[in-house]
Amino acid sequence: MKELISAEKISKRIKAIARKINRDYKGKQPIFIGVLNGSFILIADLVRELKVDCEIDFIKLSSYGDEKISSGEVKLLKELNCQIKGRDIVLIEDIVDTGLSVSYLRKLILKEKPASLRFVTLLYKKDICKIDFEIDYIGFEIENEFVIGYGLDFAQKYRNLKAVYVLQE
Repeated sequence: MKELISAEKISKRIKAIARKINRDYKGKQPIFIGVLNGSFILIADLVRELKVDCEIDFIKLSSYGDEKISSGEVKLLKELNCQIKGRDIVLIEDIVDTGLSVSYLRKLILKEKPASLRFVTLLYKKDICKIDFEIDYIGFEIENEFVIGYGLDFAQKYRNLKAVYVLQE
């Protein structure tokens, strides 16, 4: 594997995103929804940098299984445990590549009529993403390579790495 983004760069970028979120949600109490399993490290590091009061919940989807290529079908594996109607929602993803998962989540959450919905992602593959809305807080734009570490896995391995790496054949 080849290091793509160091732990130090990730930490600095998360602090910068947290500063923006603190400004955007001053006086509010948003619900941060992490998409499992990949976002658990990002959400933990991000909320520890926040000054705003917030709630945390998790949702779990599957579109990859143990493969490197998405199946093209999103399955809901764990539903939310919170009421989101009228609330400010911040959805946290580890990576947005094709946009299939965030598009699915956007439709699912907007049905519940939140006050607002914004998206955070550590990694964004802008060149292959096919969405018709903005990702509000982006850590890093990356090329279309298969990456691991900092919550991202391959066959449930490598999530514990502190940096982001390109998995090489």
